[in-house]
Amino acid sequence: MVAVVAQHPSSGHLQRWAVPALLLAFFLFYLLPLMTHGLWTPDETRYAQVSQGMLHSGNWVAPHFMGLRYFEKPVAGYWMIAVGQAVFGENLFGVRIASALASGLSVWLVWLMARRLWNDPRKTFASALLYMSFGLVAGQAGYADLDPQFTFWVNLSLVALWFALDSHSRRGRLCAWAMLGIACGMGFMTKGFLALLLPVLIGIPYALWQRRFKDLLIYGPLAILLAVALCLPWALAIQHQEPDFWQFFFWNEHVRRFSATNAQHTQPWWFYLPLLFAACLPWAALLPSALIDAWKHKHRPAFGFLLLWLLLPLGVLSLSKGKLPTYILPCLLPLALLMGHGLISWLNQGRGRLIRINGLLNVLLGVAGLGGLIYLQAYRPVYDSSEMFSLSLGFILLTGWILANALQALRPLKLWAAAALGIGLLVALLPAAMPNDIINSKMPDQFIAEHLQELVGADTLLSNDLGAASALAWRLGRPEVNLYNTTGELKYGLDYPDSAARQVDIDSIAGWMKTARQRGSVGVVMRIHSALEVHEVELLPLGGKRYERGNLAIYIFPKDKPE
Repeated sequence: MVAVVAQHPSSGHLQRWAVPALLLAFFLFYLLPLMTHGLWTPDETRYAQVSQGMLHSGNWVAPHFMGLRYFEKPVAGYWMIAVGQAVFGENLFGVRIASALASGLSVWLVWLMARRLWNDPRKTFASALLYMSFGLVAGQAGYADLDPQFTFWVNLSLVALWFALDSHSRRGRLCAWAMLGIACGMGFMTKGFLALLLPVLIGIPYALWQRRFKDLLIYGPLAILLAVALCLPWALAIQHQEPDFWQFFFWNEHVRRFSATNAQHTQPWWFYLPLLFAACLPWAALLPSALIDAWKHKHRPAFGFLLLWLLLPLGVLSLSKGKLPTYILPCLLPLALLMGHGLISWLNQGRGRLIRINGLLNVLLGVAGLGGLIYLQAYRPVYDSSEMFSLSLGFILLTGWILANALQALRPLKLWAAAALGIGLLVALLPAAMPNDIINSKMPDQFIAEHLQELVGADTLLSNDLGAASALAWRLGRPEVNLYNTTGELKYGLDYPDSAARQVDIDSIAGWMKTARQRGSVGVVMRIHSALEVHEVELLPLGGKRYERGNLAIYIFPKDKPE
């Protein structure tokens, strides 16, 4: 239902500049940083390699990780990352552009939804800016995994649901329900059944509350039909090509993760409650008052729908045994709308106290971070003498955060948006400001890239670390990296008889290396962090070239000369 409000005197000026300002922010803080740092392990190297494998093999049906069956997710997310690499090249930008675009499209959905709900240019801009500058959203925009894509499809499905229930024309309803079905289908093919659950979880109680259940019965089948039509060809193709996919995907990735005591990433039920505040930084201090204000207006359809969208998924995710911070991304769009509405309402009333408190809180966080960095560098240095540029960037981004939020605290009614600049600087500069210890540990593709020419010539590849192995496979465009005394998430794929030869254990490494070097040279990337990994290195043959950085080492063993 469209709200009718009197326009603020600055609304006309804002309407002219709001969209260009958001596009500029998208370019500066979402797109430009995509190539400033290497791929993070384990997620980015994995998704880069799986999607690259689709490009090279032409198998767009069954996901394979380093040439091994990998059934933890469906295919649509890999498709998008593969398209990015096909269009922009097999580089950092090509790998990450799908996440950046998906996040940008979610910002656009906030804009559309806010304009539909509030009919107020200032609330529309504020809602979009808040969502765009939420720390979790902005951070994930430059990170190559499936969560930004999945979040966009869930957001699209629920925005479409609101438009479907709010539309006054038959054509509008049909288009919205059709879009809901397409979004559900793509969400399912990106990450699974949760994409189908969330619209049902929110739509049924809202329709019952508003006595609109008849609309679900009349138009809902259209959405279901389109979702099924979109997913069915791939579902049948994967069943034909890999009959084990559905059993593993359903039981391991859904039932076990939701209810098993040994689920991955087990966390207590309250895990997401404090995380919700952290995800909203630099606007966290606004959250309680925005929710209280929304609860006071819960009888109004718009507020009721947004509260259902926020609270019901949060409750379901809290019941799950396995939890990761990014799982709450679909809850942040309604939160941005409620906070944007509250923020502009406070500004209209001249109530800047809460905004001032928000700025002061962020200033304190920045001062604590700056003080902590100075203390560590003085007594436990995290940067050495060759990393002064990175250290300077660290000081710059923390100082920028403090100054931006100080502006918000000093002039809350005029400069309330300054906090967004602080998070923009943080997202843009933080990866480049990382010390070498983190870069070497978490971004092995950069070290590998420096020795690419020698590794390209290796006939056989080996690694004792999945992150390093996938970085090696992606950088070389060769999935056949053998795994030395490690299985991890590839255990299921390695259990297939046709893949067992890819695994090399400690007892057989000497014989395996001898056989491999008889065929040609061998390139090895080793993680050397624990006592076991030191022992793994000791079992490698002597000789060859060795390059070392941090806890990573590259070995190039030449082909053995015939006796």
